[in-house]
Amino acid sequence: MKEQPKSGAVWFEIPCADLERAARFYETILDRRMKKDDFGELGDPMRLFPAAPGGVAGALVKRPFRKPGRGGTMVYLNCDGELDAVIARVREAGGLMLMPRTMIPGGHGAFACLKDTEGNHIGLHTSV
Repeated sequence: MKEQPKSGAVWFEIPCADLERAARFYETILDRRMKKDDFGELGDPMRLFPAAPGGVAGALVKRPFRKPGRGGTMVYLNCDGELDAVIARVREAGGLMLMPRTMIPGGHGAFACLKDTEGNHIGLHTSV
């Protein structure tokens, strides 16, 4: 049997109708800057979520074949130690809280869910 991978995910993309609006939303609630990129030949404009080397990374993307909405993949963003502060900024940034801070049984931290400015449902997680 193979060894367990370091992480269950290696990359994520959150589709956007308005990339700049979405970037402002996530920069505001996470209180972090996102990097502009288009990955050269791919040519699709993106805003990269900050991640340490070796960590799971992802981006906001605007692509004709990807549409934002509530029925898509659920991504949980890391808000370790800052979940309450992030939740407090969601409404002001144009989002809507769908589920308040909820403890996960077994000592696995807490999570909350929001609807972003593009209509995506996104999870937030803290281990503390």
